[in-house]
Amino acid sequence: MMKLKSKKFCRGSFKFGNGGGNNGNVKSGEKGVGNCNNIGEIKWELRPGGMLVQKRETGSSVGEGMIIVRVSTVSQCHDISIGATSTFGELKMILSLVTNLEPKEQRLLFKGKEREDDEYLHMVGVKDKDKVLLLQDPAIKEMKKLHRLASTTQHIPTTYHTISV
Repeated sequence: MMKLKSKKFCRGSFKFGNGGGNNGNVKSGEKGVGNCNNIGEIKWELRPGGMLVQKRETGSSVGEGMIIVRVSTVSQCHDISIGATSTFGELKMILSLVTNLEPKEQRLLFKGKEREDDEYLHMVGVKDKDKVLLLQDPAIKEMKKLHRLASTTQHIPTTYHTISV
């Protein structure tokens, strides 16, 4: 059996209670982790499943804070500031104020796929300064065009009347 050398990790002292009676200090002849005094202690947290993990530093973890999403249409580009844990539906609500398109008229594409309103930005992989493509729903666009055409045409008066029986 081959014996491997252990690597020294110089991150700070580890204090796991009062065991050993040396108050976390390393004895003069021992090699270990506790002999690096210029770096702070590692902070630990207990997860709900019972796992002890190193505590994350605030602001650097994924899904926290505000991100800027670049939303591109056919002719325009908008930089939208939104929370990283927001949904695409919330992004559509913000875009409705900027583009005058109702959320149901919008189609958002990220990485070549249309995204649903209940999908979270951080779960799909949207990061700061990422580009999202905004398209208008073709069916609703066609309905608007027909409605506008019908409202602008003039009704020509005829002598014929429809009689319903």
